[in-house]
Amino acid sequence: MVPTGLTDAKRRVLERLKRVDGATASELAAQLGVTETGVRQHLDALEQHGLVQRSARPAEGRGRPPVTWSLTSLATGLFPDRHGDLTLELLDAIRAAVGDAGLDQVIDARAGRQLRAYQAAMPAGPDVSLRRRVGALARQRSAEGYMAEARPDGDDLLLVEHHCPVCSAATACAGLCRGELELFRSVLGDDVVVERTQHLMAGDPRCVYRVRTRR
Repeated sequence: MVPTGLTDAKRRVLERLKRVDGATASELAAQLGVTETGVRQHLDALEQHGLVQRSARPAEGRGRPPVTWSLTSLATGLFPDRHGDLTLELLDAIRAAVGDAGLDQVIDARAGRQLRAYQAAMPAGPDVSLRRRVGALARQRSAEGYMAEARPDGDDLLLVEHHCPVCSAATACAGLCRGELELFRSVLGDDVVVERTQHLMAGDPRCVYRVRTRR
């Protein structure tokens, strides 16, 4: 998790590393106008948080190769990201260009791609248990950023999604959520019933789906 409350000095180090492929502590100190000792302290702290990583730069001549510092993938969460804004702009542009009916066709095409990916992720065989199927679906959804898990609840199973990576888009376009129930039903099979019992868009803290064998 990206830490909160980073000092201005640590943020300056991160911002500088964002602009270069890598830099040594002495190079950072010179570029930032601070002491090398201070930079090393910041780098050590940032490394503990998983925000920077060290690697050896090829040595020029004899001696120990200098240590180069660079950002990790976790550090990207500290910088502005307009993916959500871009998605909303694209949805508005599609709606303006082809209308709501055309937007629905785009959403249906996306659902079709999801269905094929989810079917490929399902364990094969006619006797695969419902628990294994829901577990596979949870793993697939987690890979997409939904932080999903499968939980037993009596004779039923719950598919719990703790996060929605498309929340802003789903708020602007209800069709993105509308097809999920049908998608899950198609993937899990005709022998199951899937009901949404909690919904983020309805004010609940998460999305929860109850899955049970059809009786």
